[in-house]
Amino acid sequence: MSHRVSLIIPIYNEALHLEVFLKKIDSLHLHYEKELILVDDGSTDGSDAILKSFVFQSSAICLYQTSNQGKGAALKRGIQAAHGTIIAIQDADFEYCMEEWESLLAPLIFDQYDVVFGNRFSRISWKDRLFHRSINWFLTFLSNLCNGLWISDMETGYKVFQARILKNMILESHRFGFEPEVTAKIAKISLKIKELPIQYQPRNYSEGKKIQWKDGIAAIWHILKFNFFRTRKNSFHREFLENLTEY
Repeated sequence: MSHRVSLIIPIYNEALHLEVFLKKIDSLHLHYEKELILVDDGSTDGSDAILKSFVFQSSAICLYQTSNQGKGAALKRGIQAAHGTIIAIQDADFEYCMEEWESLLAPLIFDQYDVVFGNRFSRISWKDRLFHRSINWFLTFLSNLCNGLWISDMETGYKVFQARILKNMILESHRFGFEPEVTAKIAKISLKIKELPIQYQPRNYSEGKKIQWKDGIAAIWHILKFNFFRTRKNSFHREFLENLTEY
């Protein structure tokens, strides 16, 4: 089976480095057909103009939200537009090393796993960012306690899915609730999940980081909401559940 990889890239006010990022992601070589799905989420700093003027060499679909709706809403629109057999999430910055996509894709390409999470904490020293590391550790621990997955990095921005999973998942979160929501929902059904180490260079707010302390509070609510207050039938389209060999 030939595979096509759709990289979903939400963009919001990334003008300072967006052209450099677009050049790098456009030239990124994969051993599989690559599709870029770029969603500008109502940027007000000219990011949309940069995206519109950029000439892609790769297969690319550019979508534009009329107003800022949040990362989750941008991802949802991108997922709907994706044509690939595999869907991966890529932020429009340089916190993650995009050259690692090849190793993250391999377990799905060879049909060994359904979902791959990149684990930021196996390769990085967080001594200078202990507060943020502690928040991530707590949220991951709480998520694990609620759903029993026992992964190392629930909030990682590098997640890869067999497309049929995301295409059939009923997503509700509009902002940064996407991470705990999607983790809770894949925990509800029998999926094969793999974690792989990745590099991570966290940026600060002056460099364009968007997530804030209130998003951490919201994440706690999302973990509880999607693990305990949603039934399995609410999480995926019925036809998808009926075709699973195990549930």
